[in-house]
Amino acid sequence: MTATDQREDTASLYESTRRSVRLRGSVTSIRLENGFWQVLGEMADADNLTLPQLINRLHEDLADTQLESRNFASFLRVVCAQYLTDKAQPEEESPSDQPEAELS
Repeated sequence: MTATDQREDTASLYESTRRSVRLRGSVTSIRLENGFWQVLGEMADADNLTLPQLINRLHEDLADTQLESRNFASFLRVVCAQYLTDKAQPEEESPSDQPEAELS
């Protein structure tokens, strides 16, 4: 891949795409940058969900916090950022994974 190809691939991540989803029985559209749609797709795959199922679950989670009236697209961006942060951090070892100290 050339540097130009890589820049074009990266640039496509910044482009926005609007997708229609059904939330609580109403059809609405969500506009997100393609990079966020990719992360949401990865999250859905990891949870064995379709993208609409994941979005509905996240919307229900948001509704449970009484913040539903806020910007849902912004909420999805924050969820993606948290997912990527969590994914980048190594899992902490549990006490059973650590070697036992030798007794002297």
